[in-house]
Amino acid sequence: MATFQAPDDIDQPVFKVKLRGSAILTHPRWNKGTAFTERERVEFGLVGRLPYKINTIDEQVARAYDQLESHDTDIRKNTFLQSMRDQNWVLYYNLISRNLRELIPIIYTPTEADAISNYSHLFRRSEGLYLTFEHMDRMEEDFIEQTEGREIDLIVCSDAEAILGIGDQGVGGIGIATAKSAIYTLLAGMDPSKTLSVTLDVGTDNEELLKDPLYVGWPHHRVRGEAYDRFIDKFVQLIRKYNPHTLLHFEDFGVTNAYRLLDLYRSQHACFNDDVQGTGAVTLACIMSAVGVTKTKLSDQRFVIYGAGSAGLGIARQLRDGIIANDNQTASFANKQFYLLDKHGLIHESLVSQGKVREGFKGEEFIRPAEEWEGVPTNQDGEIGLLEVIKKVKPTVLIGCSTHAGAFTEEIVKEMGKWCKRPTILPLSNPSRLHEVRPQDANDWTDGRALIATGSPFPAIKQPNGKEYIVAECNNALIYPGLGFGAMLSKSRALTDTMIIAGARRLASLSPALSDPDQALLPDFEDAPRVNYEVAVAVVEQALDEGSADIDWKKEDVREKVAKAQWKAVYGKYIYEPEGEE
Repeated sequence: MATFQAPDDIDQPVFKVKLRGSAILTHPRWNKGTAFTERERVEFGLVGRLPYKINTIDEQVARAYDQLESHDTDIRKNTFLQSMRDQNWVLYYNLISRNLRELIPIIYTPTEADAISNYSHLFRRSEGLYLTFEHMDRMEEDFIEQTEGREIDLIVCSDAEAILGIGDQGVGGIGIATAKSAIYTLLAGMDPSKTLSVTLDVGTDNEELLKDPLYVGWPHHRVRGEAYDRFIDKFVQLIRKYNPHTLLHFEDFGVTNAYRLLDLYRSQHACFNDDVQGTGAVTLACIMSAVGVTKTKLSDQRFVIYGAGSAGLGIARQLRDGIIANDNQTASFANKQFYLLDKHGLIHESLVSQGKVREGFKGEEFIRPAEEWEGVPTNQDGEIGLLEVIKKVKPTVLIGCSTHAGAFTEEIVKEMGKWCKRPTILPLSNPSRLHEVRPQDANDWTDGRALIATGSPFPAIKQPNGKEYIVAECNNALIYPGLGFGAMLSKSRALTDTMIIAGARRLASLSPALSDPDQALLPDFEDAPRVNYEVAVAVVEQALDEGSADIDWKKEDVREKVAKAQWKAVYGKYIYEPEGEE
């Protein structure tokens, strides 16, 4: 098993700052609150603006945590932390970094979904760049207004059509873009001053929002078709023109647009879609780990994926690419290892001819031939269900991303266990109440033989022999920040499939299960910062190997340079300089 080698020693950076008095106290990048030193208080005109006591960051974090705990609901804690982020970046990121497992669910899923759904009623101040279809003719002017003179490494954008399982949220999509940017900082070390969160307000089909007199977005039904494409293209071309080396992260677009836009722009710019590629990459790493435990190969596996939306298709594509890259197989061979099901059952040619495959489905290569299923029992509508697929295919891997709670029944799991010595079962749907099977049940129904990972955190499983099996959390945050940070550092004009596979391979190599099969298939979430450091290193190394990097680093220097590039949540030493930063 690989070991973590990210340097832990942090030097205090020195900054020349031109802001003084109230201006520095109200700037989240430079504000230290009670941590300003005696010299800085005099130099920046703060002696009379702050109480006497000078606090350490440890003391400030302890105070902030006590304040956080005084709030009795997660949504109020979310609001408190947003307010802290608006006041003091170092304190905000330092506090969360010390309490990742507890606070990531507060600033991201699931609590952020509640904050986004109430965005217009909770609105207090701007969180980023709001680009509205109604103002498309002035988009360049608005874009330049926020970006000119800034060094930007990451742009996270959303049109908010498919937010965190709660659907179309209109202008509230700025909340998911901001949360995703924060995760990049927390887990990969992206400098928050070099990130930009963008909401692409093309209207909303959410009738509750359209009828809400307090809705702060454009009160218009969602724009689609050619007009939508012109709006998105204008935005992307502005990024290519003014910020050619940024990473463009698409977040929570609807399933049709998610694939289409990624396929359209990824050859033109370094683009990433976490719902498609991030989910696929972390699942690939998880399966690679399981393959390591069973001493088999990716190409030996037969995959049944229950749920053929953006996540399911992203997983299928990423696993397919992994088979091709790792086992030197053809795409034709790899495509045949997958069986995808949606609400109408197995996706096969007869289903397509009946018009039951949704419009815009982007998994044509995974559609099974009709003759393959002659004689297989169907329901009254001619649809082939999950149990019948399991009986015929005898899969080694069963993946759920359907949000169909309890879909993996005892009969289905036991049927899978008949044919597979160590079946891999991944109920990945979020939140936990929508999981396809309880990990404990999957374990019991396979007599403790199943290798299990979930989309939400679950407690360890009690085994009949008294031991515990650690359930891995197949969380995108274990990989996407490192993928993005590595792509940004490499200055590659594309985040290539091989760069993503390199990151997944590195993550899999860190699996605790490789040294003890009773341990988790993936590292613990609390190790996410060090894991993403390793992923970023692997991505940069791959970019250098394949020639897609636009940097002159030597490969032996990558680890040190990645660590040096990481932003740390520590206070710098400030020197007043009228021509300094602001």
